[in-house]
Amino acid sequence: MRGKLLLLLLMLTAAPAVSRPLPLSDSARVALVTILPGRALYAAFGHSALRVHDPVQGIDWLFNYGTFDFSDPWFIPRFVYGQLDYFLSVSDYARSVQFYREVEGRPIVEQWLTLTPAQRDTLVAFLMWNARPENRTYRYDFLFDNCSTRIRDVLERTLGDALRFTHRPPDATFRHLLDPYVADRPLLQLGFYLTLGQRVDRPPTAREVMFLPLELKAAFDEARVRRDTAWLPLVARTDTVFWPTGHRPLPEPAWPWPTVLGWLLFAFGAGATLVAWRRGRPTTTRLDALLFGLVGLVGLLLLLLWVATLHTVTAWNWNLIWAWPPHLVVAVRLWRRRPPAGWERTYLLVTGLLTLLLALGWFFWPQELHPALQPIALLLVVRTAARIAR
Repeated sequence: MRGKLLLLLLMLTAAPAVSRPLPLSDSARVALVTILPGRALYAAFGHSALRVHDPVQGIDWLFNYGTFDFSDPWFIPRFVYGQLDYFLSVSDYARSVQFYREVEGRPIVEQWLTLTPAQRDTLVAFLMWNARPENRTYRYDFLFDNCSTRIRDVLERTLGDALRFTHRPPDATFRHLLDPYVADRPLLQLGFYLTLGQRVDRPPTAREVMFLPLELKAAFDEARVRRDTAWLPLVARTDTVFWPTGHRPLPEPAWPWPTVLGWLLFAFGAGATLVAWRRGRPTTTRLDALLFGLVGLVGLLLLLLWVATLHTVTAWNWNLIWAWPPHLVVAVRLWRRRPPAGWERTYLLVTGLLTLLLALGWFFWPQELHPALQPIALLLVVRTAARIAR
């Protein structure tokens, strides 16, 4: 990890000055550079950047809207709160390729754009202006404002009516579009399903789908650009800069162990409840305290992501119907073995019925819920019923 950070730091600190005068030479070209997904969490969905190459003037720059301050000690809290600033950096192309190829081992593909000299110069002039310290920072949004959507916006802004995107988005919701990228990491996928609310369970528009670098690449392949009176393909040529032998664009799905584990926990809990009921034994208060406490903590986290952050996609989360934050109060009372309060039975009855209703219709609600959480909700219903019947 230290080697990665040192090379990345060298790549950024060796960034070229972007104050060279325009126009560029006739040999100058612009390419969309797509770096495919990598193993690191920040690299799981791929990356997009723009290359400006002018061999006559000795220019070979990579304009990167996906730069963040990895030394910021408040990076994770800012990310959770939704107040994370990214910025446009300019780095030496060869050093950047060295990092992605030799350190991260990620495939790199370039699409050279069909642009007139005037279109090219307008695009590069905007990038140079945007890279100035006073202009380069923007508020990052994973789905709607990131390294890929910024490139889409730059092309639309500088080319205007001379650009036509005709790419049709896949017939899938935002949530389903994310699934293939984390299919080899079931726990991470579970986290997405748990924290992202109903707003990601709709299909993105043709523009919105370009938040994924591979979809932006596909959109460029199908786009058209006007040169004089003719409409030509936006991509003149595609080059594979680096592709490791045997590398797959997207990971292979892993065994769904969270779902299996969830049903094993349900079977154990339901079986123990049935045996205790038949033998007339008291309920396991401390285990119930742990169950209600963990569920309450999850609910509190989801509630805070909804009402106490700037994120919009964590709102209206149906998981809160089974993960009730007030379960924490019940958990504390159970742990201290306090006698049931007057309100407790009514509370458990209401929350238990709502959780049962959600669990029975698990795959039919407006928000898609992860299958690993259904047995947890059902176990909560079983233990709630056991508490009420005590």
